Amino acid sequence: MPELPYVTHAEYRGAYRISVTFSDGVQGVVDFESWLRGPVFEPLHDLTYFQRFKLEGGTVAWPNGADIAPETLHLRVKISRVA
Repeated sequence: MPELPYVTHAEYRGAYRISVTFSDGVQGVVDFESWLRGPVFEPLHDLTYFQRFKLEGGTVAWPNGADIAPETLHLRVKISRVA
């Protein structure tokens, strides 16, 4: 079974966008705005707080525990490269 890709590098790109690089070399910019729904994501509406992300558990995460699964981010980047 192949290893699931994980985020190795992330960099803020303005608004709710973060450039991500994965362990398999795939890279691209992800717009997180569509995921900012529900109580755990509420603090991320503040762009200053949004920019406080870090890499944790192979993905982009925030101090309040909010994150998006790395395989979901990977799929979003791959789809955006085709579109």
